[in-house]
Amino acid sequence: MTNNQSILITGGAGYIGSHVVKLLLENSNSDITVIDNLSTGFKSTIDELKKIRDFDFIYADLSNWDEIKGVFKAKQFDAIIHFAASIIVPESVKEPLKYYLNNTANTTNLVKLAVEYKVKKFIFSSTAAVYGEPTIKEIGDGIDENFKTEPINPYGQSKLFSERIIQDTAKANPDFKYVIFRYFNVAGASPDLTIGQKTKNATHLIKVAAETTVGKRDKMFIFGDDYPTKDGTGVRDYIHVMDLADAHIKGLEYLEKNESDIFNVGYGKGASVKEVIETMKKVTGIDFKVETAQRRLGDPAILIAKNDKIINKMGWKPKYDSLETICKTAYEWEKRFNEQAE
Repeated sequence: MTNNQSILITGGAGYIGSHVVKLLLENSNSDITVIDNLSTGFKSTIDELKKIRDFDFIYADLSNWDEIKGVFKAKQFDAIIHFAASIIVPESVKEPLKYYLNNTANTTNLVKLAVEYKVKKFIFSSTAAVYGEPTIKEIGDGIDENFKTEPINPYGQSKLFSERIIQDTAKANPDFKYVIFRYFNVAGASPDLTIGQKTKNATHLIKVAAETTVGKRDKMFIFGDDYPTKDGTGVRDYIHVMDLADAHIKGLEYLEKNESDIFNVGYGKGASVKEVIETMKKVTGIDFKVETAQRRLGDPAILIAKNDKIINKMGWKPKYDSLETICKTAYEWEKRFNEQAE
């Protein structure tokens, strides 16, 4: 575990960022600073994390470049873990400039400040959306990091632009090193249920299924049952949020002795929409209403990661590699979160 470092985490009040903060607070003595504008993150999550031990929380927006520069002037950082971003695909199609400004321009400024203030390690939260809409034939037994990058929406494009900016900066500045993580489908919650996914108007399948299970929604939808898959529904690689968080800690350790690189983060196996719904019903013992609707634009039939690289090069070992575990923690968190809100 990374110790004695000063680490800046952008978006640390959000879903994935908060789980990384939790692991760092519990397992290292690193000095943590979180920046979040609380647009999708929550102050209550920060308050929960501060029960572990205290850390600096700065309420700020990355678009306020002067204010962010002031943070770097006030404190020297050894590493940045950059989560803060807009992530809703349909919204990115309707509001592309929001995505290019928030995701690409703000990342560019953050990278500029990292170089200017001699921050040597940069961990970037990217996405499998950079791979676009591959066909089943192209996917084969999974997508590796060398697969062509052809995003089909501004969200994926904004992340790919950011990747290139980070890579080009590292080429020009030998002391600046990065790890880029391309996430597949993240779900679940911390097993102790202190933090989890609070996203409003969630669109992710397992979160939506959990909300339906506890009665937050009266039904949920399967978007398309005519895909060329085993049961006609889309297949995705689901990863537990704690395993994803652990990958970020491994990423910091990796950069101590290794060169910059890009890694897929997934389990290397897929589950269909119908399988996820059946698993949620099985682990909760609750039947809920499911209807079929039309396909959503830009949803590939299958998206599965090849994860050999992160396992072999980084020594990453998933601990929660089970659809049952993912669904159960998502449900237990939703149940608790629902009770807290009442």
